[in-house]
Amino acid sequence: MAVVNEAKIDIYDDFGGTVEGDMTVPTQRKNQNVGSEPEFNTLDEPVRVTVLRDLRAVGIKFFHVLYPKEKKSLLKEWDLWGPLLLCTFMAMLLQGSADIADNSNVGGPEFSEVFVIVWIGSMIVTLNSKLLGGNISFFQSVCVLGYCLLPTVIALVVCRIILLAEQSQLLFIIRFVVTMAGFGWATSASMVFLGDSQPVGRKALAVYPMFLFYFVISWLVISHS
Repeated sequence: MAVVNEAKIDIYDDFGGTVEGDMTVPTQRKNQNVGSEPEFNTLDEPVRVTVLRDLRAVGIKFFHVLYPKEKKSLLKEWDLWGPLLLCTFMAMLLQGSADIADNSNVGGPEFSEVFVIVWIGSMIVTLNSKLLGGNISFFQSVCVLGYCLLPTVIALVVCRIILLAEQSQLLFIIRFVVTMAGFGWATSASMVFLGDSQPVGRKALAVYPMFLFYFVISWLVISHS
């Protein structure tokens, strides 16, 4: 229950007079009912509650990427947890694609390559958007570009499952179709969230780098064997 404390203050001006006024200070009082629990703020709550709340927020953003109808859902409260999870997961699945005979440390370059492409690529696309006059912040754009990698990650998982079988031309066509579907979904979702942030007449200049960004990542997915 909120309680308002009122205090009367006197302020002396430069001419020696006083200016009187009332200062209201809202405070919080715990509920005194029997069996009630004290209220916690974000500093007092348990770590488990904080982690579950953040994971729930990430899951909601993933849903909005798969069903991109609410344009402001990823821009209200941006975070980089989802992009970090997707980037790490992609790097783990794509590592080891090099020839073992040529490189004994097959996990290192591919893992770092994915991180460089995702983060540096998203920063370049964001910088291009800002230079064109975009009206969203830098981290909001990076957040949207990272979360919209979800369809590409789903396509990567499907392709890895297909690679477990003996490869044929038909399976390659299926992998290609799945990868292109993820590429198209990721590009269209990012355009839904970021399209309105660009000035009229410059949207094509902002969409083209996003197209290249997701195309390069999709190329890594289809070329992985």
